[in-house]
Amino acid sequence: MIGGGTVGGGLFKALQNNGDLLASRAGVRIHLRKIAVKAFDEPRAVDIPYSFLTTDWKSVVTDPAVEIVAELAGGTTVAREMILAALRLGKPVVTANKALLSAHGEELFAAAKQYGANLYYEASVAGGIPIIKALREGFIGNRILRLYGIVNGTCNYILTRMKLEGAGFADVLAEAQRLGYAEAEPSLDIDGHDSMHKIGILASLAHGFWVNPREIHVEGIRGISKLDIQFAGLLGYTIKLLGVVKKASPPAGRRRRGANGTQIQVAVHPALIPNNHVLASVNHAFNAVFVRGDVVGDTLFYGRGAGQDPTASAVLSDLADAALDLKYKTHSRIPPFVPHEREGAALPMAEAISRYYVRLSVVDRPGVLAQISAILGRARIGISSVMQPEGHEGESVPLILMIHDAPNAAMARALAAIGKLSVVKAAPVMFRVESFE
Repeated sequence: MIGGGTVGGGLFKALQNNGDLLASRAGVRIHLRKIAVKAFDEPRAVDIPYSFLTTDWKSVVTDPAVEIVAELAGGTTVAREMILAALRLGKPVVTANKALLSAHGEELFAAAKQYGANLYYEASVAGGIPIIKALREGFIGNRILRLYGIVNGTCNYILTRMKLEGAGFADVLAEAQRLGYAEAEPSLDIDGHDSMHKIGILASLAHGFWVNPREIHVEGIRGISKLDIQFAGLLGYTIKLLGVVKKASPPAGRRRRGANGTQIQVAVHPALIPNNHVLASVNHAFNAVFVRGDVVGDTLFYGRGAGQDPTASAVLSDLADAALDLKYKTHSRIPPFVPHEREGAALPMAEAISRYYVRLSVVDRPGVLAQISAILGRARIGISSVMQPEGHEGESVPLILMIHDAPNAAMARALAAIGKLSVVKAAPVMFRVESFE
């Protein structure tokens, strides 16, 4: 094992407590031989005997008695070197490293194939939820039509408390940091990058071509106010940070590369979810992934998406698979990643079509809505409903618009023009609305 921190400590504890159970169920026993760590004296949540520890990861990977390597160190530089070194020796690797897979997954999977090894990565997405195994094995005969994920517990915890308590974003974030739900430097979570790593892995696995992280549209939750939470609720919606993967067709005449025309929309952004949809009720630090297959229909996977024990549970599952594959000499029983739509492409967000929630701060006088409607009309964008909540006084008041399906680029141009009107007193706020149709 490489890494003795939160996840590594959790795995050590789980093997001590449940090693016999795993052996009785799988018919093969996992023996922990050595753990490579950065330093012997670094603080650890789990007490690991010094007899297991070494600071030389290469001696762990190259040890002939080590048949499986679990990379739980994190990072994208040395971790990449560790995994490639193990794969070159034909040793299966188990990893929980979502950032590494997002950045270098294509290279790592190619190396696994080249050297006849396998790469297991259940713990890289959604903690203890077995979504990787479901996509690789359970849905092996399905085309994945839609996939939606609430895959960051920090963001979901913050948005849940904002909704239930009517609190502001900054106040809830500060409390989340105090309680340990959010890091002292929280940008990886609240700006959507952690979710992007995970949703990119799921999109690649589901559609069979590697999605470049730079092609994934990412928005975080900093711009969500308690007003937006309140107004969304009045309209029958809940705001969640949502990862979206769905097949999409670009506008006529704009089909990009790909002989078979396969394009998918891959994005992470706040979205209004209907309160009657199951994802709207996923609260606090829980994760959920909604998958629609062409054969199976709609399915939901729910559970804790992070933390020592849920992640260790996923690593245990991968260790059992790796051990069984070695026992029966089936190194490629189900390859870690199978390219089956090699010429696919991610649809640029500008071409993606969505419904929208728009909040404007406007002067409360006749003719304002007519000016706004005129701009939207010229952009061929329709308004489905308008709400001007009572009880707001001052130089400006909120005006809420629900917008019919429109391309993102057209919507962005229209909002830029609306923001320049003299009757609009603040930058327009816009979130997408997901209907799951």
